[in-house]
Amino acid sequence: MNVKEELLEILEELHPDIDFAEEEQLIDDKLLDSFDVVTLVTEIGSAFDVELTAADMVPENFNSVDAMVAMIERMMED
Repeated sequence: MNVKEELLEILEELHPDIDFAEEEQLIDDKLLDSFDVVTLVTEIGSAFDVELTAADMVPENFNSVDAMVAMIERMMED
């Protein structure tokens, strides 16, 4: 399973009512709130064996699936 597929599974468990593949403004449109982001940070860290820092927790990194995938892939390279 690739990063995007695994991330989509995590997101769909969190909010089955949101079409994450299509949404580009998850934070800006308030589809994800701060509690969701905290949950995602934990889930992403566990699933991909990466550690997100406070600097990573900016809206740009969580606004879309592609932004989250890019962030995860950057962390996996480090």
